[in-house]
Amino acid sequence: MSFKNIDKEYVANTYGRFDLEIVSGKGSLVYDINGKEYIDLATGIAVNTFGVSDNEWINAVTEQLGKVQHTSNLYYSEPCAILAKMLCERTGAKKVFFSNSGAEANECAIKTARLWASENKGEEYFNIITLKNSFHGRTITTLSATGQDVFHKYFNPLTDGFLYAEANNIDSVRELVGNNKCAAIMMELVQGEGGVMALNRDFVEDVCEVAKENNILVVIDEVQTGNGRTGELYAFQSYGITPDIVSTAKGLAGGLPLGATLFFDKTEFTLKAGLHGSTFGGNPIACAGAINILNRLDSQMLDSVKAKSKYIFDELSGSEGIKSVSGLGLMIGIETEGDVSEILAKCMEKGILPIKAKSKLRLLPALNIPMELLEKAINIIKETAKENKQ
Repeated sequence: MSFKNIDKEYVANTYGRFDLEIVSGKGSLVYDINGKEYIDLATGIAVNTFGVSDNEWINAVTEQLGKVQHTSNLYYSEPCAILAKMLCERTGAKKVFFSNSGAEANECAIKTARLWASENKGEEYFNIITLKNSFHGRTITTLSATGQDVFHKYFNPLTDGFLYAEANNIDSVRELVGNNKCAAIMMELVQGEGGVMALNRDFVEDVCEVAKENNILVVIDEVQTGNGRTGELYAFQSYGITPDIVSTAKGLAGGLPLGATLFFDKTEFTLKAGLHGSTFGGNPIACAGAINILNRLDSQMLDSVKAKSKYIFDELSGSEGIKSVSGLGLMIGIETEGDVSEILAKCMEKGILPIKAKSKLRLLPALNIPMELLEKAINIIKETAKENKQ
């Protein structure tokens, strides 16, 4: 049976799929319908934190499956409570709201920021500054928050109240703050869909200072950068800042749908009963998976992420056919001299699976990818970039 044909007939045509059907895998190796082996450098776009079919993760999730698969948020749930405690203790946050995805985590962050500003500054303080080239989700409001015109086409009218500053340009931020009544500044510390570009540390520090001076919240979107991806548990910890709200999802539950919005001192008590909710948010199975992931993201694991990141940067920077390497930790963008789509296709032919971010090759491998597999994959990328340079 051709599942590819069934997919084309019955699944909405919203994805430009590769001609590849993955049917199984273990760790950082996956296999297609013909049994061909690939080194997975995408992990479901930074979702499978410890790769495919990880034994420890399976055991944790299966144990919870044998207890209860779902309870309403009208009741207490041990996995939900334990996970919230872990997140708060490891980040300095005070409260957590659980949802299903990154877009929902960002929706919650936006709602909370506007509610906080309404209560503390006035209802007219609803504007939220985001950065050009950002990406915050595909719901109408998170699409509106996204600072890329290409994502806005066809979906007007968008949600009002979003302003876009130039990344790494503090004067652009100051101008928007000075001319508008703002609730918050929201930013990704590494712009993933925008080309895997890490923000300058000085800029991030200056944004936090401007926010403090004007009593504006700082919201950090850690949907892709969170959960060990950048070499710290959350990227804001690499920058030495304390945000007011943090959103995260993707790798949090290691392959199950789970989003989280973390509230720090200023916003701890902003959301009250009835003001927000989620049917599946805090699902016991997803939370059990996330507890297993967080327990294993210890200092040794995070140090190994940094070491693997350094290896990739050292190997690829200045390599023939490669213009530049950007990103942080194991969230890496590679600018090539040759056409990136052609290079991607040839990499797949050679048995590795990177993806794209704009005109760059993007790497998001499992955090525990074995060095021998990583070295093999990086050598293939170097070889392919060299062969296809223009």
